[in-house]
Amino acid sequence: MEFKKSTTREYFESIVITAIIALFATTFVIQAFKIPTGSMESNLLIGDHLLVNKFVYGYRSGWLSKLLPYKDLKRGDVIVFKYPHNPEVAYVKRLIGLPGEKVEMVGHTIYINGQPLKEDYTQYIDPGSAFERYGPYQVPEGNYFAMGDNRDNSQDSRFWGFVPRDHIIGKALVIYWSYETPRDEYLQTSVSDKARQFGDVFLNFFTKTRWRRTLKIIR
Repeated sequence: MEFKKSTTREYFESIVITAIIALFATTFVIQAFKIPTGSMESNLLIGDHLLVNKFVYGYRSGWLSKLLPYKDLKRGDVIVFKYPHNPEVAYVKRLIGLPGEKVEMVGHTIYINGQPLKEDYTQYIDPGSAFERYGPYQVPEGNYFAMGDNRDNSQDSRFWGFVPRDHIIGKALVIYWSYETPRDEYLQTSVSDKARQFGDVFLNFFTKTRWRRTLKIIR
């Protein structure tokens, strides 16, 4: 004798399974992130919405690490991490210094262990910054040195220190949506501000979306 599930039960089970999969994905695999400031210009713009691969740097010990395609963090990766002085806030920067390395900045040139680093992703907007010097910094074991691509407009490891390994959320993967956004929007956090921002997107979605940036791979 067969018992057929009711339509309501089938819908309920589908919703529950979908929710579990979505929860697993956002917890362990993929996370959305919005660029709030110009510290990564012109590679990443204010209003870019990213997908972050949380899986790529995953759990590295035990038998599971031999089966799954994990990768080591490497210089040049664009990473998303918890801000060391306030883990509730997420930052996005470029990974520059690895554990044990000596990092120094003279003018517009980064030196790693005394050797100049070739960079083709940086932006400088203040001519006076060429005379500034930062470091040298010795990166402790288990930590990383991160900097913004917009070197004259980035609060990064030069100012607040190193990024602990367990603070790193993942690697920035792709821009899934980009929307023209005011530079000070991240400071507008009240209910009325959020309502106004929602209204702006509702009214101007097609005209303010940067369509050419959709699905752009982050490098």
